[in-house]
Amino acid sequence: MKITSVNNELIKETAKLLQKKYRDESGLFIIEGSKGINEAIEAGLDIKQIFVLEPSAKYTGLNQTEVSEAVMSKITDAKTPPKVAAVAKQPGHALEELKSLKRIALFEGIKDPGNLGTILRTAAAFEIGGIILYGDTVDVYNPKCVRSAVGNLWKTKVFEIKDFAKLEANFKDFQRIATLPTAEAIPLNKFTPKDKILVMFGSEANGLSEELKEFATDKITIEMSDKVESLNLSISAGIILYKIYK
Repeated sequence: MKITSVNNELIKETAKLLQKKYRDESGLFIIEGSKGINEAIEAGLDIKQIFVLEPSAKYTGLNQTEVSEAVMSKITDAKTPPKVAAVAKQPGHALEELKSLKRIALFEGIKDPGNLGTILRTAAAFEIGGIILYGDTVDVYNPKCVRSAVGNLWKTKVFEIKDFAKLEANFKDFQRIATLPTAEAIPLNKFTPKDKILVMFGSEANGLSEELKEFATDKITIEMSDKVESLNLSISAGIILYKIYK
């Protein structure tokens, strides 16, 4: 049966997932568009519900529900509603999994979901094993972040760490790199990463906290023209993560 009313109970409950509070409470999130959904299915994510404008044989065996365009607009965040959207279980990871990873990137206080999504896509491209969201950060399951990651959100393990004690306990034996926009740091072209590495990025507004600067074993910077003050966070991350990859 096709759902055409935005006041349908299933639709109202699904639309709540556009808010972080309800994503946290339920452990669910929304994926918009066929590419992201197909990638999620291939990755083995637990798909709870699929909403389609037109029924599709590719989703046979899944909980598929046909909806109107108005309903699709209600449950998604994009300016132009997609032809398909899904509700999936968040693929959470335990901190113990960090022990098996060697290349990890940390982002402190990141606020822009689009930036974070782009960073997750970049991390997958350069085989970063894990991403740590440290301190007060945007929700990784924010619809804009999920969209910007273009199906790469679940290809790199994402962890949330809120306090320094947990961070210190997990990374004592890592090379810990602070990325800084200052002359006090080593230029990136002279930097040699070790086998186990944690590279730390601060927000565009505030940079890395003093706590993380002191925690670092090394400090690096991207050498560039003095005509430009700074780079976008996702661009800086891309350059440095590529260096680690190579």
